[in-house]
Amino acid sequence: MSRRFIFSSESVGEGHPDKVCDTISDAILDACLRQDKTSRVACETFAKSHTVIVGGEITIPNLPEGEALESVVPISIIVRNTVREIGYVNDDDVFHADKIDIQNIITNQSADISQGVDQSEAEGKGHAEQGAGDQGLMFGFACDETPELMPAPIMFAHRLGRELTRIRKSGECEWLRPDAKSQVSVVYDDNKPVGISNVVISTQHAADTKHKEIKDFCVEKVIRKVLPSSMMNGTTEYFINPTGRFVVGGPQGDTGLTGRKIIVDSYGGMGRHGGGAFSGKDPSKVDRSAAYMARWVAKNVVAAGLASRCEVQFAYAIGHPQPVSVHINTFLTATVDEEAIEKAVKSVFSFKPADIIQQLDLLRPIYSKTTNYGHFGKDDPDITWERTDMAAALKKAAG
Repeated sequence: MSRRFIFSSESVGEGHPDKVCDTISDAILDACLRQDKTSRVACETFAKSHTVIVGGEITIPNLPEGEALESVVPISIIVRNTVREIGYVNDDDVFHADKIDIQNIITNQSADISQGVDQSEAEGKGHAEQGAGDQGLMFGFACDETPELMPAPIMFAHRLGRELTRIRKSGECEWLRPDAKSQVSVVYDDNKPVGISNVVISTQHAADTKHKEIKDFCVEKVIRKVLPSSMMNGTTEYFINPTGRFVVGGPQGDTGLTGRKIIVDSYGGMGRHGGGAFSGKDPSKVDRSAAYMARWVAKNVVAAGLASRCEVQFAYAIGHPQPVSVHINTFLTATVDEEAIEKAVKSVFSFKPADIIQQLDLLRPIYSKTTNYGHFGKDDPDITWERTDMAAALKKAAG
């Protein structure tokens, strides 16, 4: 039976305090991988007012004995450059690239974790393969609602955020500031997106900017430019800076922390999430690499025409080289038997952590490209989990 409903997803801009922290963490990760591709990185960032605290565990295997991490990965310089690139350079903002106080409390990776991940034997480990960096469950999702094979609400919300950032960084609109959020509510009929019921944009702005100017700009120069006109009509509502004022933003207005925007990072709530964040983690951490792998699998299932919606779940035990479970759900959209799809997936792909890293070529400093506007749905050759290169093999294997 056909059902009509509304589903909403949000995105946040690069200047959102949590995204500031994600961006710093991924910039540090990339710097470590440039130094040594086998670096082990779990980098967390906290930001509030004029203070940035960087903590976590980082081990760079080829670091000369007695040399400090800061000598090859200059944390303070990376933090300032990242904040400057985001756009926090306005003198009327407490959070400013040249004025922030930076505290570094990074230590080495635990030896107990390291022995579980390393490709070597250890007492009690039971094997010499690379194991998962932690226990946990990871999900991947794909659907045929957009060309990116992503849900429409989250892709529309990301489009708004990207355009706001493009305009701000181009200098076309001097009153725009870095902190921003967007939200799009999509009307579905028989599980197909047919309209947009409302759009929300909250953007930080200079103090002397009038609300009417902000609203007219966001509706005419952003929303109508990037969202499909065929899905908006006279009933579509626009909520622009609905508090009336958004001058105090970023880490001055709210605390930022790495890993707090995991739904923005993934599928906007359409498709489950295992709970593990992505940013600041090297690919030995299956929270990140297996989630990317699950997206690759799900996208190829849909691209192969085996289903119009597909969710993939993996689960791992720390130190163990194989997933403890693999599950496929096509939400009754499969064109062949679902068990045949799952069998095909297991025959075409390998889900060992070392094999995931090899198949997706993850030991590269590519992660700053993933941080903002979703880790999925991007058209970039470095983002290998967005390829549909295994669709033909899957279709053949599924019979």
